Amino acid sequence: MTQLSLRDVRKAFGSLEVIKGINLDVENGEFVVFVGPSGCGKSTMLRMIAGLEDLTSGQINIAGHDVTRTPPSRREIAMVFQSYALFPHMTVAENIGFGLKLNKRPKEEIARRVGNVAGVLQIEALLERTPRELSGGQRQRVAIGRAIIREPKVFLFDEPLSNLDAALRVQMRLEIARLHKRLGATMIYVTHDQTEAMTLADRIVVFNHGRIEQVGAPMELYERPANMFVAGFIGAPAMNFLPARLDHAGARNVIRLGDASIPLGALPQGAGGDVTLGIRPEHLSLVADGEGLVPARVEIVEHLGAETYAYVEIADPMATLTVSLPASAGVKPGDRVSLHFDLSNLHVFDRDGVAIQKATTSSSAPAR
Repeated sequence: MTQLSLRDVRKAFGSLEVIKGINLDVENGEFVVFVGPSGCGKSTMLRMIAGLEDLTSGQINIAGHDVTRTPPSRREIAMVFQSYALFPHMTVAENIGFGLKLNKRPKEEIARRVGNVAGVLQIEALLERTPRELSGGQRQRVAIGRAIIREPKVFLFDEPLSNLDAALRVQMRLEIARLHKRLGATMIYVTHDQTEAMTLADRIVVFNHGRIEQVGAPMELYERPANMFVAGFIGAPAMNFLPARLDHAGARNVIRLGDASIPLGALPQGAGGDVTLGIRPEHLSLVADGEGLVPARVEIVEHLGAETYAYVEIADPMATLTVSLPASAGVKPGDRVSLHFDLSNLHVFDRDGVAIQKATTSSSAPAR
């Protein structure tokens, strides 16, 4: 069942349109992540779902009911913000149960439900503390508990981990994933961090300049990006892009990359001319000079423990590419090498940056 439906939602501030006709359905129990760069409209869209921003036009439905003009308190949603927004003079138990107290629920019911929520979040030992006695991760758990206790139809998370350090972000990502699995609730989560999106989402919605670029499962977006924006935004390190030319040589399609030629499988009729070739760092490897497709020089090497990233320069076309290597790779700056391309994992984009399709080849051997 569709739990949230957005129909041609638009938002303008004066003459500036920041949300440009969003259409989206979120199913019951689904974890959907809105992702995109700063200023792309994802947080504004979340605030409109919550009722904190008015729509310029369009419609929002929650559980089959039109809530476009419904006040936030009656939308049966709960929101967790980037800032914890806890009452400093209240205990953890009082913070979690405050919404029920405002609704004049019996004290016994409030105590029971606060205890249940504390058990879910494993913060029973913190109930008598005040926020200043908590760590950042504990405060975020309390903020999430305040949302859970309302038993909303939709949970909204607005970059809830942005204030945490790197290790705690990983821990809280796991906690939120476990929480979703335990509750089976519908969750919409906004972040600019594509790692959070890839690890948490059932589906990712990629925003850019107030529009949706692509919607899909994490690996669908990773393996079959609709355009260069999605290809460059999803994946870390980002996809490498190279200017190239697509020619038809008899029954074959061939990518011309400088002096090198790469045979491709079938492509849509009419595809050809100037294109952009995309390949992810893990689909490149370094071989001895002269043995690969393109000669290169190692510029910088980053050792990150489990893996190594090499930044290599090529002359034709002039570019710097990122190559993901095993931790044991013995390359060093200044080395002369060749690039070997995994030809089964090439992406081809037209002049407008739209994916022609993921290229397919019969072999991963270098071609010339």
